[in-house]
Amino acid sequence: MKGTAILVIYTGGTIGMKRDLETGSLVPFNFKQIQEEVPELSKFHFTINTISYDPPVDSSNIQPEFWQSIAEIIKANYKKYDGFVILHGTDTMSYTASALSFMIQNLTKPIILTGSQLPIGEIRTDGRENLLSAVEVAAAYMEGKPLIPEVCVLFNNHLYRGNRTFKYNAHTFNAFRSENYPALAVAGIDVQYHLPYVRQVDFSQPVRFNTKLDANVASLALFPGISQSVVHAVLNIKGVKGVVLETFGSGNAPTYPWFLDELDAAIKRGLVVVNVSQCRGGSVNMESYETGVLLKKMGVITGYDITFEAAVVKLMFLFGQSYTVDEVKRQFECSLAGEMEVS
Repeated sequence: MKGTAILVIYTGGTIGMKRDLETGSLVPFNFKQIQEEVPELSKFHFTINTISYDPPVDSSNIQPEFWQSIAEIIKANYKKYDGFVILHGTDTMSYTASALSFMIQNLTKPIILTGSQLPIGEIRTDGRENLLSAVEVAAAYMEGKPLIPEVCVLFNNHLYRGNRTFKYNAHTFNAFRSENYPALAVAGIDVQYHLPYVRQVDFSQPVRFNTKLDANVASLALFPGISQSVVHAVLNIKGVKGVVLETFGSGNAPTYPWFLDELDAAIKRGLVVVNVSQCRGGSVNMESYETGVLLKKMGVITGYDITFEAAVVKLMFLFGQSYTVDEVKRQFECSLAGEMEVS
């Protein structure tokens, strides 16, 4: 790995915090001194440079402009570094990973997002191990090619495809899961790479950055007793172009005439409605039950086994390309970055 160069981008989040000894509160530390906080980094014997957001961005305040900013930083430094590690707050990490997977096409270098549940200065922090493992994975090459040329989330020793993840737990180190796609690697005594699950890349083709996004999307989570006024309000939000419909089970929804009428009118008006299951595991199948068949007939499109996070960002990305409604629907039902299994 001699000669390898990794860029660590600190955007914000718990991992970059230290406890102020006088006040006891958590405050961001100077990330240029990261090797002082994590001296183990020097044992890698390759170049590690850092870029820090100033001020740091709380992950709850993440907006599409932030994803575009991160992509632009990577674009400006793409030729200089062999891999990238993004330190990020956990709450919206899966959204950011999904966005980068769509905006950076034909990615030929690792982009690894990680963070922590405890600040890196705490005695029991998970941040130190997450950071070290992320850097190691970002620098893992064989015969001149990276082992993981994907946007990934690394947390609690597990490396997942980023657009397949969701935050599962706020109180344990096992914060993320990927129910519908296996881990790409597991870090134990050694890092065990599961290379058959890694996306195949054409290294002869150049990487492409496309950061255009359109955030005019919304979501509608169904529940027993949902009223017509609620459904009508969401489907008629001014300016909204697409709605992620969070359905039951394998893509089922009520068959009340008023509900079907509201959906039918919205779709005929040009609204793109995507069927995504509220279940974190499994896939939408609109041909299994009568309710799903009715949705499919009126033009609701399937999200297969895509996560809610990836579905929202994917709509933003597709609308950002100024596609027609029909083209957005067609593209959504294709896997663009390994975000879903199309059956």
